[in-house]
Amino acid sequence: MKNLWVLPEEGFDGKTADEATLLDAIRGDPTAFGILYQRYLPRIYRYLRTRTISEDDAADLTQQVFLKAFDALPSYRNRGVPFAAWLFRIARNVAIDHARRHRITLTWDLVPEALHPATKTTPESVILREEALQRLRVLLGEMDTGKRELLALRFAAGLTSREIAVVVGKSEAAVKKQLARILQSMKEQYGEA
Repeated sequence: MKNLWVLPEEGFDGKTADEATLLDAIRGDPTAFGILYQRYLPRIYRYLRTRTISEDDAADLTQQVFLKAFDALPSYRNRGVPFAAWLFRIARNVAIDHARRHRITLTWDLVPEALHPATKTTPESVILREEALQRLRVLLGEMDTGKRELLALRFAAGLTSREIAVVVGKSEAAVKKQLARILQSMKEQYGEA
């Protein structure tokens, strides 16, 4: 028998019988929610870190997301909406509410951690990496909020185009096209910098 408590690496979309069984088990045993918490905590935090000024704010908002998800889990019904998209829609709404209350602009201080894995460091590579990251931050800072949001959902949160479409309320094709345009534009601008 498969272990239902190990979530698939490619994502949790509620499509397979095992995933549906896991959701049912979690509904029946609130302590099992910890499985989802551990699975999504890093991705939710990275996403919220791109939407807040401080690490503490991101951590606080992450906890709010999981509290809201825990309270709303009994009412979650798949209906073609992947669980990850449902959870990130909660995260997005929490971030939007927080930004409205505190009049916050997005930060991209987490770009190194969110987009670049740790690599072998030499003094030269550290300098080159910092210069490249600074150029990337400038490009991201000049972008409108909607474009930054798509990039945060794709790269910091690791969502698929389908999941992003659900979170932002667009079609999957529109999300794919917009991401491709954003990345192409960034590539061109990065080369000019």
